[in-house]
Amino acid sequence: MKIGIVGAGQVGASAAYAIALLGKAREIVLIDLDPAMAAAQAEDISHAMPFAATTEVRAGGYSDLTGAEVVIIAAGVSQKTGETRLDLLARNAAVFRIVTDQVLTHAPDAILLIASNPVDIMTGITLRLTGLPAHRVIGSGTILDTARFRVLLGQHLDIDPRSIHAYVLGEHGDSEVLSWSSAQVGARDLLSFARETGRPITDTVRAAIDEGVRRAAYRIIEGKGATFYGIGAGLARLVAAIEGDENSVHSVSIMTPEMEGVKDVPLSLPRVVGKGGVITDVAPEISAEEHAALAASAKLLKDTLEAVRI
Repeated sequence: MKIGIVGAGQVGASAAYAIALLGKAREIVLIDLDPAMAAAQAEDISHAMPFAATTEVRAGGYSDLTGAEVVIIAAGVSQKTGETRLDLLARNAAVFRIVTDQVLTHAPDAILLIASNPVDIMTGITLRLTGLPAHRVIGSGTILDTARFRVLLGQHLDIDPRSIHAYVLGEHGDSEVLSWSSAQVGARDLLSFARETGRPITDTVRAAIDEGVRRAAYRIIEGKGATFYGIGAGLARLVAAIEGDENSVHSVSIMTPEMEGVKDVPLSLPRVVGKGGVITDVAPEISAEEHAALAASAKLLKDTLEAVRI
């Protein structure tokens, strides 16, 4: 599989590195407004390949995307001093108009994986700009939040997080919803398993895990300036699901026809991902409280998307 990555900064480069180490692409093309940085990232990653896989990693231009089956978009502009969030979104929409026009000119059949933040809104903007079907415009959404949730649950329960089935729904952001009521360990519901193994989910534990998931990005950014390894690995996992036609379940963001009474809103649910992109939803059974929180998250995202000038 040939992969294109637009935006060779920390997120784009981390994704390229993870994809290459997994050996899930025969070729990765890095594109950036700064060609020298893209070339340096590609050369650095290519030097890791003798230890891992046969993936060719190189820098290029949009014309080099010909034949790419997946294109990750990790590009965008930074917020200026005094600039509102909506103004920033409008400027990023203008960047995406240029980027998506070029991408689809050279790789018209590619699945687009959106990594630029705020990822749900940028996913909705990309869909509107391109007119592609929703299943081919996939935001990384809460795939990272879901991983954080599982890691913290695994630490509390002393269980491999890969054996925990728990999802974060809605926005990749402050209004996200941790779906406690549907969480499972193997085939057992989370709360029963925790209680029976002497590691109950008390209100204190639940609050600490919620805070740990919800504030993770803030802590990491405060400590080192940005988050990139986790999301890089998450994007690589999505590429693997597409490349292998896995039909595996991941919490990703696409334009959703209706959620909690809110129509045409980009948000995350557990979804089946395979060769064609998103195949179907696997909506979990959630509590009344979680339904209300998901409705609030959906409304926030819808209102923000509608306010952006495209």
